[in-house]
Amino acid sequence: MLLFLTAAALFSSTEAGGSNQTSHIGLANCVAEGPAYYGFGLFTTRNVPGTGLATGSAEVSVTAGSPFSVSLSADGSYLYDLRISLERMRIPVQGHLVAWITTPEIDHIARIGAFDENLEVAGLAAWNKFIVVITLEPTDDSAATTWTGPIAFRGMSRSGLMHTMAGHGVFDQENCALYGYGN
Repeated sequence: MLLFLTAAALFSSTEAGGSNQTSHIGLANCVAEGPAYYGFGLFTTRNVPGTGLATGSAEVSVTAGSPFSVSLSADGSYLYDLRISLERMRIPVQGHLVAWITTPEIDHIARIGAFDENLEVAGLAAWNKFIVVITLEPTDDSAATTWTGPIAFRGMSRSGLMHTMAGHGVFDQENCALYGYGN
């Protein structure tokens, strides 16, 4: 009963004239700050000068430009639109910031692309669980199959955060930090 009365008080108010008006308390006040639901943050490794106070984010869209609700790759995996951006970072004088994605086991690696002057890059991800790795490469080689420079940022997809509990408690043999489950 108390909950009902509290809710009623929030959504209506009475003016001095006696008329009952609906208060416009928006749900926008309840929305959490940060990336969209499928999005995730990128964390600096502080291995590259100018990244100490920088932040990054990856926005993930499940439609991947399809007129249908989802897009699939040739092998049946979901395709995700991936938009990566960095903020509060000094652009390196030498080298190029390049975004990569890899599986949590780091057995498959794909190049997304080099960042533009606005520190943004976009591409496709064809794995359900993936890690975004941003490196400082000496050249912008679009034919490169893996990174060679130092890792500047990293972050894991929301689906990648779901994992077995075998690394916890009684089964404490899997070090979750090795897979990027933590900051």
